[in-house]
Amino acid sequence: MVAALSGSKLRARRIALGLRQGDVAQAAGVSASYLNLIEHNRRRVPQAVLSRLAAALQDTPEAFADGGGAAALDDLRAVALAWPMAELTRADEFAQRFPGWAEAVLAMHQRSLAQEAAIAAVNDRMSHDPHLSASLHEVLSAVASVRSTSVILAETDDLEPEWQARFLRNLDQDSARLAKGAEALVRYLDSGGQIDAQGSMSPQEELEAWASGQDWQIGSADIPSALSAPARDMARALQGDIRVDHAALPEAAFRAALAAHGPDPLAIANALGAAPFAAFRRLAFAKGLGLGLVACDGSGTLVLRRPVAGFSLPRFGAACPLWPLFTALARPMQPIESVVEVGAASPNAPRFILRGFAIASHPAGFGGPELRRAMMLIIPAGAEAGAATATAPALGVGATCRTCQRQACPARREPSILAGATGL
Repeated sequence: MVAALSGSKLRARRIALGLRQGDVAQAAGVSASYLNLIEHNRRRVPQAVLSRLAAALQDTPEAFADGGGAAALDDLRAVALAWPMAELTRADEFAQRFPGWAEAVLAMHQRSLAQEAAIAAVNDRMSHDPHLSASLHEVLSAVASVRSTSVILAETDDLEPEWQARFLRNLDQDSARLAKGAEALVRYLDSGGQIDAQGSMSPQEELEAWASGQDWQIGSADIPSALSAPARDMARALQGDIRVDHAALPEAAFRAALAAHGPDPLAIANALGAAPFAAFRRLAFAKGLGLGLVACDGSGTLVLRRPVAGFSLPRFGAACPLWPLFTALARPMQPIESVVEVGAASPNAPRFILRGFAIASHPAGFGGPELRRAMMLIIPAGAEAGAATATAPALGVGATCRTCQRQACPARREPSILAGATGL
């Protein structure tokens, strides 16, 4: 079958030749009503019919092929799904008749998505970056102090010389503190929050940034000296876990179990007699699988984040409470699975399979506390065999309430900064 955009090209060619629709239909051996539907992009035209129509219009079938427009048409349909006022059924006609405008609409939609992602990133940084928070607090504190001292000096006419000198010294000290704090803040923002001598990033972020640059193939990689000492310690600990994982799940045996069971960490662990978390890490760090992983401790704080495209992970804590990661945390040794949709409610929303599992331990014995740790594997829906995933009811989730577009979520704990955006 040829894409529906061919209809508009056929119609334009017929009109240019001055031919009537009925005459072209008769020459091609189809009814005039059928040709009318084709020309208005309401029917896809079979290749054999296209060849006869092209002959009747004194051209080649290739001249009426859609070319690269199919991908653009799919993108336009996705835009229409996000904007209820757009005529979804006329996306084909719009793309063919106004290709420039169609390209502009797609560009603006992509820019909108990029801006939403940037807002989410800035909000996450403002909310959870300890260095930025401390710098802003220092600047605001100094500004408030300078302001209060200035008001006293400006509004008190009979201030004694001794007190006046004291307030002037305070003003000098506070203004110096303000200048220093502002300089540090500007320097940090100019650096983009990257690793520097002052350790702008947390050790966890340093580790994850380094691992991401290595595509998480870090089992035997040299740990760079640019990492801070705590980050290097964390990297060595993770490398130790990875080596143990590979010993328990050798590559050949792991790939065979993966082929037999799919990305099911518990089934793979049981088949090879390995610990569940070893299978979680092997799946997430395996080259070419494209799976994500997130781990948390008993407080719900995210302690490891291996992201996957389309599924945002917040920095530190404050993640979506609907993730099965946290359900599993409350139910140790019980596997929890959810099919989820991410982002605004839409038939085109990306889908994932989330598999969570938690383990409780008692390192100090009966007299000590119980420690819990949970992991969640993030599987793009296309990576899991079976059509049921594509049609199964899905739970709407986000990264964190602050940037989630699903306003009606029963688990929402604070308003979203994206309130009022399209598709909510």
